[in-house]
Amino acid sequence: MRIMHVDASAKRERSNSRALSRYFLERLREERVEFEVDYLDVTVDTPPHVTEAFAIATYTAANERTAAMKATLAASDALCARLLAADALVFAMPMYNWSMPSAFKAFIDSVTRTGLTYTFADDGSTVGQLGRQKVLFITSRGADLRAGSPYESMDALTPALKAAFGFLGVSAPGFVDAQPLQFANPEARAEALERARGELDAVATQWAKAVSAAHGDAQQLQQACVE
Repeated sequence: MRIMHVDASAKRERSNSRALSRYFLERLREERVEFEVDYLDVTVDTPPHVTEAFAIATYTAANERTAAMKATLAASDALCARLLAADALVFAMPMYNWSMPSAFKAFIDSVTRTGLTYTFADDGSTVGQLGRQKVLFITSRGADLRAGSPYESMDALTPALKAAFGFLGVSAPGFVDAQPLQFANPEARAEALERARGELDAVATQWAKAVSAAHGDAQQLQQACVE
């Protein structure tokens, strides 16, 4: 199993989202899931922001692109290849001012590519190419945006992530949100982190069962082919 793990917090060791994403991978190992990690820190290796040259190149047919266009798209091409090669995607980020960090938005802009991460069907509709990947978003939020909270309506992060990756074929992403953190007392912060770790425990168990089941199905198919 190949997991692409993307961190997007500007903080380093003080980051709650980074700590939770590491915790999730550790729990997967404890569940005896065998996997390799393709790691990307978009705050260090931030994809280039969209430029006019990028926009023109990406909407030019591949066989008509100039050498300069190909060079402009090279980093995006490589990032899309990494995304498509993964069996699972783990994205960890804080909420900044109700939405995602700009570095992660740059990542989305870089991997939303015609002919690579989405194609067009005969009727003109789009077909996302990330339908086979498991996807988990791990977020940390300063305020409490859960149902019933005064800030509930200000969560622009969850719908934005669902829309962006739904377009790319992700129909049922998982979300584990640690909240409230920054704007809460120590007890509430501790409870929020413990609640998030509990939810990650459950997701790790679910993924382990799914991987085991898929492995069993593959063995049965292989045996059937031999017979």
